[in-house]
Amino acid sequence: MTTVPISVEIAPVILPSNTEETRMETLTPARSIDRRGTTITTFAVHDASRELETMENGDVLEIITDDFAPFRPDMSAWCESSGHRLVDTVAAANGLHFFVEKQPRVVKDTKLAMVISSDGLEELLSPLGFALGAALEGIDVHLYFQGPAVRVLAGGYKPKLKGWARPFSRFAAAGMTKTGHIPAQDKLRQLTNLGAHLYACGGSLPHFKVKLDEFVFDDISVVEYLTFMSVMEDSDIQIYI
Repeated sequence: MTTVPISVEIAPVILPSNTEETRMETLTPARSIDRRGTTITTFAVHDASRELETMENGDVLEIITDDFAPFRPDMSAWCESSGHRLVDTVAAANGLHFFVEKQPRVVKDTKLAMVISSDGLEELLSPLGFALGAALEGIDVHLYFQGPAVRVLAGGYKPKLKGWARPFSRFAAAGMTKTGHIPAQDKLRQLTNLGAHLYACGGSLPHFKVKLDEFVFDDISVVEYLTFMSVMEDSDIQIYI
């Protein structure tokens, strides 16, 4: 039996390059902010917006977040609405990297009017979150506080849980702050810095023992329903919570 040698040509193995690292190396952001540790998209976007205000048009800002799925559509929506350009989104081992190029801010005619009636810790999350999101997108925001919600505008206000959970308010507030839900009054300061307008129901103030000299915000308009109805009538978006 004759053995015929077989020649086998082995192709060289080419290991894939780290595409994500290569993409990040080709981008040269002017600045970078790290907002990992939070799952609240408006928290990261607010800080990014403030950073971009101090940068030149065309500069790129890198925003690093946890790999939390809602960050992708929210960051894209914010850039599209505000006029900035989302150059790239890179998923790396240490989280998501968003590269945003500053562009001239888009001026909108859209107006939002919102009525807030509760001063509860959890009940304030949605209205203030939506209001902040709207303001970050360049929408003209108007917030009317009525009923117990007027307490939010006064010094010494501490949000509480409702009902049986009230004794655990401090622990709940600490947990929310850790995820990026900053206290209600801090969020209102962010909103007023973005141009939001605050209104207080005049009839609610004495009933809930809030005095004008206790307000912690400037330029609060003390009005009643008819005045704010005219604001709502002139608004594109109306929300009652």
